[in-house]
Amino acid sequence: MKTTIQLAAAFALLASPALAAEKAPPTPITIAPPPEGKGQIVFFRRGGIGPLISCAVSENGARVSRLPPGKYFVQVTTPGAHTYTVSSEAKDTLNVEVEAGETQYAKCNIRMGILAGRPNLAPSTKDEFDKGAGKLKLVEPQDDKDDDKKDDKK
Repeated sequence: MKTTIQLAAAFALLASPALAAEKAPPTPITIAPPPEGKGQIVFFRRGGIGPLISCAVSENGARVSRLPPGKYFVQVTTPGAHTYTVSSEAKDTLNVEVEAGETQYAKCNIRMGILAGRPNLAPSTKDEFDKGAGKLKLVEPQDDKDDDKKDDKK
């Protein structure tokens, strides 16, 4: 009996660091402040419906970047009013008033549509961004180029 208790105690000691590592909170992503005289918006997308569909974020008809699931990007911009859109089967718009030195957050989700996913772009918060930070990765320029190749095939 004593040996069984000792083995159980030894196993618990060995297993506890692994369990603690799994339950550790995600490491927050550090977003640098915008350059002098500029503001910025952190666009992010968690996983979910539409893993093959990216949120193509545009401003004034020009694509800014794309957000595949689990990615984020930082859009540095001039202070003032900005309108960002995402579209697929439907179009959604986000109006943002950016101030110098400010960092805002926006999230993109894909909802079920009839033929394709319906993107939704909405204001968010740093706290909401930080909740999924451990799983989010920065959009790399190559991610955007890969999406261009997919668009060319359509």
